[in-house]
This record gives sequence, structure tokens and C-alpha cells, in this order.
Amino acid sequence: MGRIARFVRDDRPTIYHVMSRTALDGFPLQDIEKDRLMAIVARLCKFYFVDLLGFCLMGNHFHLVVRMHTEEAATDAEIVKRFKKQFGKDVEIMPHQVQDYRRRLVNLGAFMKDIKQGFTRYFNKRRNRKGFFWGDRFKSVIVQEGASLVNLLAYVDLNPVRAGLVQKPEDYRWSGLGYLVQRGNRDGLLDLDLGLKEWNELEPKEIVRKYRQFVYETGAMDTGKGKQLNPEIVKRERKKGYKLSRADVFRHRCRYFTDSGIIGSKEFVSEVFDGVKHLLDSKNERRFMPVGGMDGVYSMKRLAAVIS
Repeated sequence: MGRIARFVRDDRPTIYHVMSRTALDGFPLQDIEKDRLMAIVARLCKFYFVDLLGFCLMGNHFHLVVRMHTEEAATDAEIVKRFKKQFGKDVEIMPHQVQDYRRRLVNLGAFMKDIKQGFTRYFNKRRNRKGFFWGDRFKSVIVQEGASLVNLLAYVDLNPVRAGLVQKPEDYRWSGLGYLVQRGNRDGLLDLDLGLKEWNELEPKEIVRKYRQFVYETGAMDTGKGKQLNPEIVKRERKKGYKLSRADVFRHRCRYFTDSGIIGSKEFVSEVFDGVKHLLDSKNERRFMPVGGMDGVYSMKRLAAVIS
């Protein structure tokens, strides 16, 4: 049986929510392992033409939210610059290699392969073992910027709260919000351009405040999956200056952010589907379903189509 097609777009910058689980039992990603995985992600984000918008590294899986750029962004000069920074200023890149790297450094699959293989080598050496570390190939969902993206980022940052690891999302340092609050977005690792017009003119600190507020209001809701933020904590945070009302837009099932093939407005989902439907062997008309509780947001379930 062939693999289900992965939805990708290479004609414009595109945001993806990517997820990968370990193949090992238990929770092999402890503090040291999470730190190393985070360092690998940070290093490769500077090598590839990718913006990191959010992340969360858990004990047996991880989430990344990234914007992959196109080959047009990968100029010869920038490729050479990144190559030398990655491999050393004395290492030369041959002219015929530049085009190969241009294709590779905008490729989501290559990006994830480098992350997972790099961590596997580290883990196996540290544990004196051989074999696989990661399970099946990673999942990916194409996400529209704006409201869909911000809701997704909140879902990702609330993973540690739902798992009962922390009471406040920013207390978990291996997450996007934790990195913003605890490390002040050191080295500009996280891109704060979330596609919300009303946030475009704000200072970075104000964007973080508004996003943190959104996460808290979202986390206070009972979605029926895992723990929620303590209402008293949220109440105290509101008194410190929250202006947003309770975020009703997050009253939906979290599975849309992991099991969908595409999420966004109806027009966005339709446009992306038209660009990838040739990869599917099914000729049936596809229905785009509204996501409950999120006005104007639609989803197309990942199709169980087999690619020959």
C-alpha cells in the first residue's frame, strides 16, 4: 500500500503544523533530550529558509509550527552565507551545489529529516544504542495565517497544561510561549508575524502580551481533552491588564489541528485542495466542514487516499 500524499505548496510561503512521535515506550525525551532537540531545531531554522512560529517538545512527541519559504528567497549569496555558517567559513560550496541546496533548504521533508536524524544520532550515542528513535513519518497540516494560526499556536502552547505538567503555559520552557517569556525570544528564534492585521503595528512586547492573554483565555475553557488552566490563575492575570474577553473561538475539538489535511477559511481550504487534488486517486467531490465554535474556519479531513 502506498503512502497518503502529503499536502505541500512550493509556489508561495506556506505555514505548516508538523508533529512527530517517538517509537520508544514511555517518555524518552527528558530535560536534557528536550534541550538538545530544541538546540537542533534552532540551528536548522537558521540554515533552512524557514520561520519558526511556535513549538512544544513533550516527553514522547513534538510540535513545530513553521513557515516554509520558496526558492525565490534562497539567493546564491544567502545560500553561501548559510552554508558557511553551518559547516564552517573555510568549507567551500561548489557552484553546482548551490542549486541543490536551493531546493533542499526550502523543503519541509528535508528540514524534518535533518531534525530527526540529527537527534537520533545524538540519542543513540548518548545511550550507547542503535536503531530507530522516531515512529512513523511526521504529520503535517497546512494552516492559514491569522485567526487559524493563533488558535493553533494556543493549542500547541497549552499541551503541557493539558498534560498536567505545569499550571501556567509559560512555565514550560520547551514551548513557544515559554521561550518568549523565559528567554525573551533570544536571538529572534520565533517569528511574531502571525498574520493578524490588528497586531501588525504593535511592538513585540505588546504582541507577546496579547498572545499570552489569548492563550490564557483559551486555556481556561474546558475542551473535554486534558486539564484546563486554573480559573483563579486566569482571574488574577485578567486583573493585571487583560483586555480580551473569554475566547469563545476555541470551543472546538483539538483534533482539527492534528487530523485535518487543511484548515483555514473556506476559500483557503478550497484553493489549497485544488492545488493538491491531483495527488489523490479519489475522484469524489470533497466537502469542507466548518470547525465548531470558530466562525469562518473550515477543515478538510486528511484523505485516506492511496498514491500509486
